[in-house]
Amino acid sequence: MARMTMIEAVRSAMDVSMGRDDNVVVFGEDVGYFGGVFRATQGLQAKYGKTRCFDAPINESGILGTAIGMAAYGLKPCVEIQFADYMYPAYDQITQEAARIRYRSNGDFTCPIVVRMPTGGGIFGGQTHSQSPEALFTHVCGLKVIVPSNPYDAKGLLIAAIEDPDPVMFLEPKRLYNGPFDGHHEKPVTPWSKHDLGEVPEGHYTIPIGKAEIRRPGDAVTVVAYGTMVHVALAAAEETGIDAEVIDLRSLLPLDLDTIVQSVKKTGRCVVVHEATLTSGFGGEVVSLVQEHCFYHLEAPMVRVTGWDTPYPHAQEWDYFPGPARVGRALKEVMEG
Repeated sequence: MARMTMIEAVRSAMDVSMGRDDNVVVFGEDVGYFGGVFRATQGLQAKYGKTRCFDAPINESGILGTAIGMAAYGLKPCVEIQFADYMYPAYDQITQEAARIRYRSNGDFTCPIVVRMPTGGGIFGGQTHSQSPEALFTHVCGLKVIVPSNPYDAKGLLIAAIEDPDPVMFLEPKRLYNGPFDGHHEKPVTPWSKHDLGEVPEGHYTIPIGKAEIRRPGDAVTVVAYGTMVHVALAAAEETGIDAEVIDLRSLLPLDLDTIVQSVKKTGRCVVVHEATLTSGFGGEVVSLVQEHCFYHLEAPMVRVTGWDTPYPHAQEWDYFPGPARVGRALKEVMEG
């Protein structure tokens, strides 16, 4: 089996999908000849031509509006927003048009688009290249929201997203593009070539949207995470020696609530970790659902470990970024509760 970085896995997913279906088109800022700012689309224009992989103007609203029209016409656009921070001009098109087409047309039209966007921090990108806006999408009926944590999942989920008949927001944690970053910025990152989840089939496969994965079984406490924070949570569990069960959500909407509930009913404790700001972050939704479904099984108050309620601070990157030390303190707190 091939070894791939997450960038290569994402590229392979688009390549496989374009090869199987002539209606799949890829476009966005610099994604054509240049191959994208992270090189995720490198080589696709040369292979499939300028009508199927092409550059768009620096106009996120225009990119999404064009994609929606293409989808209504019968194409399957997979578009790139260069950084998740740039999606705000397109938010109206995503939420008011793409998300509602099936509903407003009584099922006569669907909107099979995928919106790829690098998300999160850890690269010293500052306040305009480090945001995690996933909760702004999970609040919108009609969207699906995916945040993979490794190359194997990234490829399988992206192919599934491209084949899905409805709009999918596909957020790629850029700090994971080249290796499974666990929050220890002072240490070299292990490359995906030396990680089991860096093994990626070269052909077509899909992973069901809406199904979480237990990355580490345990009996003492449930840790719910996604994206980069999955690796941070795994490091915290290892370093504290606490028998934590780590759940990788993979899909935020639809959410695999059954896996979370079964785990919390077993452990009686829950910690939720995400990189986005605390207030109105997706962790608040997870905590509310656990409270509703597991109240009589909880043995301690739940704890959220998140980014701070501030703009992403360039100079204090690692104070803002939830690392294994902060997650470890939360694990100890719930165990003592």
